[in-house]
Amino acid sequence: MSRTALRAFAFDALCVLLMVVIGTRNHETDTGITGILFVAAPFWIAMSLAHLAPLLQRKNRKEQNAYVVWGYTVVMGMVLRNMVFDRGTATAFIIVATVFLGITMFGWRALLARRATA
Repeated sequence: MSRTALRAFAFDALCVLLMVVIGTRNHETDTGITGILFVAAPFWIAMSLAHLAPLLQRKNRKEQNAYVVWGYTVVMGMVLRNMVFDRGTATAFIIVATVFLGITMFGWRALLARRATA
């Protein structure tokens, strides 16, 4: 993995963590490390698969498209959360997670792009 791809992976993982920490605190659920890891796990798994896909393909792409990472993180994260982790996927949660992850995942990329051109 290139440095750029590793940075994208780390920042996207932080976006998921931030969503989970804010959500568990706002809903006063298990805010301990195990509670946070349990809520974040399906999204981290989905995000990891989205970042690793280009490495497994025979194409020369070193990192994944941000739209693919965001979409895959949300969709597969919700599927894993519901089917594997046996947690709820209320419509409001799907909307909030989609918007929050979109803003944060595209936001850090936009900030770095702007910084690079300045």
